[in-house]
Amino acid sequence: MAKKGGSKQKKMEARVDFTPMVDMIMLLVTFFMLCTTLIKPQTMELTMPSDKEDLNEENQSQIAASKAITILIDDDNTLYFYTGKPDEAKLEKTVYGKDGIRAELLKRNVVARQKVDALKREYSLKRTSNAVQEAKMQEEYKQKLKDIKNSDDTPNVIIKASDKSSYKNLIDILDEMQICSIGKYVIDNFADGDRAKIEAFKANPAQ
Repeated sequence: MAKKGGSKQKKMEARVDFTPMVDMIMLLVTFFMLCTTLIKPQTMELTMPSDKEDLNEENQSQIAASKAITILIDDDNTLYFYTGKPDEAKLEKTVYGKDGIRAELLKRNVVARQKVDALKREYSLKRTSNAVQEAKMQEEYKQKLKDIKNSDDTPNVIIKASDKSSYKNLIDILDEMQICSIGKYVIDNFADGDRAKIEAFKANPAQ
């Protein structure tokens, strides 16, 4: 006669062993620690107006005035520029981006841009898996790039931001200096004459 109730099955307890995960976490922590120490911070070089006592206002503004490009940043994302001396140059209105101020800067910086493109092609063929040689070539590349950006082939740019402009507007123009391979630029004060020039343009855009 069969026993009532039948046999009871033994329950198996499932358990996940996380011990190997400790080694993986330690490897990830070590990896990120090494990466953060090897990455160098990206900085932007700025050329500020000199405040030396032996330089008067006339000497400070003699940055090849006849060839210098002056960019005026005003409120409501408005942007103006002129080439040459303030009292002789014609003010023009433009916009941010590739179809505006960038096109104007690239048009005046053709030679330097060609040299930069050639330099990039040259060093793209020299890439190596050797970390020491790669770091050396990167330093060499940066120095040559700096020399091109500061050569006589590049225009001098004077950037003036009014009190009504935003911080983002200034950063956008500084980005354009890097994009257009211009190394000779200075952030100057927005003068009363600059405001008068803008107001005169608004009154008579055709000038």
